[in-house]
Amino acid sequence: MDVVLPCLDEAEALPWVLRRIPPGWRALVVDNGSTDGSAEIARALGASVVREARRGFGAACRAGLTAATADIVCFCDCDASLDPAELVPFVERIRAGEADLVLGRRRPRTRGAWPLHARAGNLALARLLRRRTGLRLHDLGPLRAARRGPLLSLALTDRRSGYPLQMVVRAADAGWRIAEYDVPYLPRAGASKVTGTWRGTWQAVRDMGQVLAEAPVAPQAREGVRP
Repeated sequence: MDVVLPCLDEAEALPWVLRRIPPGWRALVVDNGSTDGSAEIARALGASVVREARRGFGAACRAGLTAATADIVCFCDCDASLDPAELVPFVERIRAGEADLVLGRRRPRTRGAWPLHARAGNLALARLLRRRTGLRLHDLGPLRAARRGPLLSLALTDRRSGYPLQMVVRAADAGWRIAEYDVPYLPRAGASKVTGTWRGTWQAVRDMGQVLAEAPVAPQAREGVRP
C-alpha cells in the first residue's frame, strides 16, 4: 500500500506521522517546496520523497498518485492532525468490494482541533455537494483511499484546494460507491496553510465552488471500478 503525504514545511509533524504508517506500507512524502528540511527528515526516516515544484495541495496529491505503484493508494495530511494508521479499515473495505472510495469523517478530539470557520466551510461544501451529486456526506476531509488505476481515470485537473472535492464529485459522476468512516481529528502541528485563517478557508471554498460548477465527468472514468 502507498500513502501519499503532501508536505509543505511539516518538519515538526513528520516523525509522528511516519511512525504511524502501517507496517509494510510505503510512505510517499511529496515535498511541495519546504524550506524547513522536511524532505531530508522524511528521507532519513525511511520515506520515499517526491518533489513537486508547483505549489498547491492538488499538485502535490497528483505527483504522489503518479509516483505510487500500489494497487490501492491512500492520502493523508502530513500535519499530525490525522493518523495514517486509521487507513487500515479503509483499505479492507475496498479490498472486500464494499466501496470504491472511502473517506474519513473527522471527529475532533479537542475543541481547538477544528476551528469554527473551518467547520462552517466544510458544512457549506457538504450541502453543495449533496445538491450537485445527491451524496449525503458529512465531511470532505483528506484521509481517503481508492484504487490507483480508477483514480487516474478520473483525470483530476484541480491543482489547489479543490482537488479533494473534485475527486469525490467525479467519482460520484462515474458511479463509484463512496463510503465514510469515522476517524479522530487531532490538533495539527504548526499553523494551517488553509484553515488557519478565515481568508484561507473561504479561498478554498471558492476553489471548490468552481469544482462543483463543472460538467459531469466522462463515462470512461467508470472503467476498472465496479465488476
